[in-house]
Amino acid sequence: MDEKIIRLKRELQCEGKITKYYKDTIQLPNGETAEWDFVGHNGAAAAVGVLEDGRLLMVSQYRNALDRFTLEIPAGGLQTPDEPTQEAAARELEEETGYRCRKIEKLITIRTTVAFCNEKIDIYLATDLEKTKQHLDEDEYINVKTYTLPELEEMIYSGTIEDSKTIAAILAYKNKFIK
Repeated sequence: MDEKIIRLKRELQCEGKITKYYKDTIQLPNGETAEWDFVGHNGAAAAVGVLEDGRLLMVSQYRNALDRFTLEIPAGGLQTPDEPTQEAAARELEEETGYRCRKIEKLITIRTTVAFCNEKIDIYLATDLEKTKQHLDEDEYINVKTYTLPELEEMIYSGTIEDSKTIAAILAYKNKFIK
């Protein structure tokens, strides 16, 4: 495909706590221009924490965008754009669940909303867990729950779990490590 799309301009419209919103001016292959939205995000990391008995650690927390509580794997934004995601995933696991992992390995990388946002989440498998204590941020209210893989699969297919990183992580874990 020889057609080229060129970004002519990117203008910051608004800066929030975790994202920046831009208006991009794009030159299309036919020479016309268009304005596209772009949301910039520093990235995030997440962990599938698996206990010795095979149950997975999950967090229930309120999500303002949905105006309800959701069930998710532990995750959080990078403190800086160049923070190693393995360290961030281990940190978030311990902060949100109160479990420290002694073993962590890369599972999958996802892009959450490719149409308008560059958010990238590296997801890790965390095992050999040691109980510590939660270290929640001032604005976090998180309940830790544990589930078997079949229970979580049922929640995915029934629509109880809708979070894309959680769905991708659980299914990747099952396909890669469970025979």
